[in-house]
Amino acid sequence: MISIDKMLDICQVRPGKKIRIKDFPSDWDGSDQIPRDERRKFAELLLTEDQEALASQQNLLYAADTWSVLVIFQAMDAAGKDSTIKHVMSGVNPQGCQVFSFKHPSAEEVDHNFLWRCMKSLPERGRIGIFNRSYYEEVLVVKVHSEILERQRIPDVKVNKSFWEGRYEDINSFERHLSRNGTKIVKFFLNISKEEQRKRFLARIDDPHKQWKFSAADVAVRQHWDDYMNAYEQMFENTSTKWAPWYIIPADHKWVARSLVARILAWSIESLSLSYPQITDEHRRELENARVQLEAEVQGKKAKSK
Repeated sequence: MISIDKMLDICQVRPGKKIRIKDFPSDWDGSDQIPRDERRKFAELLLTEDQEALASQQNLLYAADTWSVLVIFQAMDAAGKDSTIKHVMSGVNPQGCQVFSFKHPSAEEVDHNFLWRCMKSLPERGRIGIFNRSYYEEVLVVKVHSEILERQRIPDVKVNKSFWEGRYEDINSFERHLSRNGTKIVKFFLNISKEEQRKRFLARIDDPHKQWKFSAADVAVRQHWDDYMNAYEQMFENTSTKWAPWYIIPADHKWVARSLVARILAWSIESLSLSYPQITDEHRRELENARVQLEAEVQGKKAKSK
């Protein structure tokens, strides 16, 4: 079986590297020499361990109050973003975690620059912020459907190579600014195959409890699959950096995706080398005084009972 650390190395997009999504597995679930059930139990065990580690790291993140963590999820429809977020973050204190889902921009959002609506939802120090889709839609959906730019009313805009390079540059500068000022950024692309997406769409159509999730627009987007893959590849090549790396996660098996995301996220927070705040001598004296008072209450109760 491929080790988890090796798999993480395989998943990470190296800065400046030429990327082809087909070179990254979408259906990886371990070695064929080990029974599938055994592989799944192993992944679920790792997920449980990493959920516990993540909960512990979140407490430390909150106590240290120096860093925030921004987690970005991008994927084609039905790749499992919602369920991955739900399962990976299930052990985290909801008071220390916020999830934002970005749909089609509102009229107010279109009247601002393309980063604005995400900027105002950034996590504060000590918290984890999760973006279900993000400003990266502006170099994905908008790139495939460039007519959307007409709504943005950008002065003298020319949709060419230079325009997209400018957007990549804006994103990198924005993320560099966040990193310099205490926001750890971890970016996940859930890599689902076109065939697996087809199966999940059919499952939604056939399941009365999931039919609400399906839209005819999902099939329309699917017709542009190759265009989206090309847009993703260019996005990875231009925006995976040392301070904000992309991870391409195999997502045909949800239990694989969840385990890998949990492991990478826990490791990413651990890499910050956080520590609990050191208390001052004055605070230590206050603690000792509080101990004396609390212990005196017990002694007082014993004296009254005699």
